[in-house]
Formats: sequence, C-alpha cells, structure tokens
Amino acid sequence: MNRIVTFLVTGFIAVMLLSSTVFVVDQRKFAIVFALGEVKQVINEPGLHFKLPPPFQNILYLDKRILTLDSPEADRFITAEKMNILVDSFVKWRIVEPKLYFVSFGGDEGRARDRMSQIVKAALNDEITKRTVREVISGQRGKVMEAIRGKVVEEARQIGVQILDVRLKRVDYVEQINNSVYERMKAERMRVANELRSTGSADSEKIRADADKQRTVILAEAYREAEKIKGEGDAKASAIYAEAFGRNPEFYKFYRSLEAYRASFKTKADVMLVDPNSEFFKYFKGSGSAGK
Repeated sequence: MNRIVTFLVTGFIAVMLLSSTVFVVDQRKFAIVFALGEVKQVINEPGLHFKLPPPFQNILYLDKRILTLDSPEADRFITAEKMNILVDSFVKWRIVEPKLYFVSFGGDEGRARDRMSQIVKAALNDEITKRTVREVISGQRGKVMEAIRGKVVEEARQIGVQILDVRLKRVDYVEQINNSVYERMKAERMRVANELRSTGSADSEKIRADADKQRTVILAEAYREAEKIKGEGDAKASAIYAEAFGRNPEFYKFYRSLEAYRASFKTKADVMLVDPNSEFFKYFKGSGSAGK
C-alpha cells in the first residue's frame, strides 16, 4: 500500500514538474522567457515550447496584434493665430521589439499607452502651432497627419513599438470660439441679406418709376387719340347736321325738338313748369300747319 501511495505521489510530482516546463505560445502573442529576473529568450513562433520550472524560469506574454490608442476626450491645442481648437485623434500601433518594450514598460500596457499618448500629443502640438485653424480643419489636414506620423514613428521605435497610422477623427472649435464664429457668420449673412434687400428695393423703385412713366405716356397718347377721334366725330356730326339743316330746315328743327322732348321726359317723375305758349311746345300744337 505504501508503495502505491509513493508511486502516485511521485507520479503527481513528475506531472507537475513536466507541466511547469511546457508552455504553449499562441499565434497572437509574444512569449518572453525570464531566468531569475533576466530576459533569456523571446519566442515569436507559435507552438509548444519548453523551459525550466519556476522559480528558475518564468513566462510573460505580450500581444502582437495591431492595437488602437483612442483618446477618451479631445485635447486642446493653440493654432498659429492663437486660437484654441479641440482635436480628437487615434493611433494604430503594435509591439515589434518585445524585449525593448518590456525593458521600457515592464510589460505594462497601460504605461505604454500613456507614453504613446504623450508622444502623439507633443507631435500634434508641434504641427498645429505652425498652422492656422483653416489649414488644420480642412486645407492641410492630410499633411498634418503625415507630419505627426513621421515624428511619432521614430520615438515609438525607441520603445519597441511600431506606429502604423495616426488619424484626426474630429477637429473643432472650443465653445467660446464657436459662439464668435457663429456670430461672425450671422453678421456676414445679415450684411449680404441687407445688400440684397437694398438692391432689390432700388430695382423695385426703378421698375415702378418706369411703369408709372409708361402708364402716363400711354394715357396721354390714348387721351390725345380719343380727343382726335372725338373731334373728327364732332366735325362729321356737325357736317351732317349742317347738310340736313340745309336740305330741310323745318324738319331739322322738328327732329331737334323731338330729341329735346325725349331728354326732358325720360321718367314719369320729371316735372317742368313752362309757359304753354313758349317756343318749346311749338310742335305740340298744329304741327301740320307749322309744316306748311
């Protein structure tokens, strides 16, 4: 019985020792082998590997994938014209020198991110202070990103990191500048609107004056033409009356009297106080004898 227990204990210890000497490296990881606190080996290839059992050798794994450094809040920078802007950026990076990376940060990714944030912020400050707001926001945004990437690549290489890309997600004014920009835009729009309004008023007055002039001219010409036609008509009428009077003066007088009667007694309410022997009623009395 004692032999079985001894065999089992010995087997368990052997398994434990064997398991402590075998480790697996994932294809997404680097493995750093330490011996008494010193880096002895960096393993890049995935698979099954062997080492001495602790405390003689230990393993530290580092991520070899592309990582993203994204600032939680936008940082404030000053442009060449001393205006404050907010810049929100992100960086794509990865570990390329595991040993140098470990020496620089002790394998602490948080410290590495802080250090790269400082590097990127310094590069952003150097580039933005040379340019105006317009250049940073639109005109030279691509050049700014290329310049920043060129600066941070060299510094990142010294800590075992490769910078793959630097991008500006958002570039915006601070709140105070936003208000002043909006006010300037509003004032500019109001100026343009007033100019258009005054120009429109001037054109309207010009058109109205021209229309009034044409109306006056048209009315004057129409009145002149009407008077001319009326004069011609009156002349023709006078000629006709004169001809009729010359042919039969008595009939002309009779006809004119009928017209006078018709005009005088248009309605039943018309009342006239006239002497019956007046010339007005001449043709009411014995028109036959008058005709003779």
